[in-house]
Amino acid sequence: MDEQGEAVEPLPLQRRGTIDYMRVAGRRSVVHGLVEIDVTEARQRIRERKEETGEGLSFTAFLMYCLARAIEDHPHVQAYRDWRGRIISFDDVDVNVIIETAIDGERIGVPHVIRAANRRSLRSIHEEIRTRQRNPDGGTQPPWASLAMRLPGVVRRQFWRLPQLFPRRWKRIAGTVAVTSVGMFGEGGGWGISPTNYTLQLTVGGIATKPGIVDEEIEPREYLSLTVTFDHDVVDGAPAARFVQRLKELLEAAHGL
Repeated sequence: MDEQGEAVEPLPLQRRGTIDYMRVAGRRSVVHGLVEIDVTEARQRIRERKEETGEGLSFTAFLMYCLARAIEDHPHVQAYRDWRGRIISFDDVDVNVIIETAIDGERIGVPHVIRAANRRSLRSIHEEIRTRQRNPDGGTQPPWASLAMRLPGVVRRQFWRLPQLFPRRWKRIAGTVAVTSVGMFGEGGGWGISPTNYTLQLTVGGIATKPGIVDEEIEPREYLSLTVTFDHDVVDGAPAARFVQRLKELLEAAHGL
């Protein structure tokens, strides 16, 4: 703290990575869809499970489970165009998710890749998320990552061009689809919109209680605010809409719970 009551501290290395990512991702031709999804049934089943067994189930795990199966039905939404102009598709759905955890007494979001989520059970996805929360240093970040953050910005930013040049390498490092969240840091509804380096990204907003119509009766329902972001260079509007409809069906039916 200086004499004028101002705090001055160096920019953390990890923030450099965020700045680089946003600059490169902001150049992509993305389209955002803002969707409200009725998750009343899913939330009720999660609460009932906790009351019966004393064990909670991650809502994020449920969301990823449904996401992976919706992508299986519409695999083109996680395809990438390589440097030769070819479209590269993948069988596995590798989900890069932001997991809230505690580091040095502070709760922050850290990235972690859930591999082959489309071939995993909901329970195994849940357990991997909980393991990552308990062990924030045991993630997928390579040991050279901190050293790379010390390179000049023009060099660092070349890494974020990987999905546009070498999709297979990008998949090995960062997965094929991303899930990030603004809802974990607040209460109530609301969307988050940001650029992305992925062909498909979900930004999970808040959950708000609103009146809904069930069997021609008005009753309180819980609605999830979800932003679905696509790279329009790869995915057209009609396939994107069909994917969103399938994801909505799975979430509202509490698939897997």
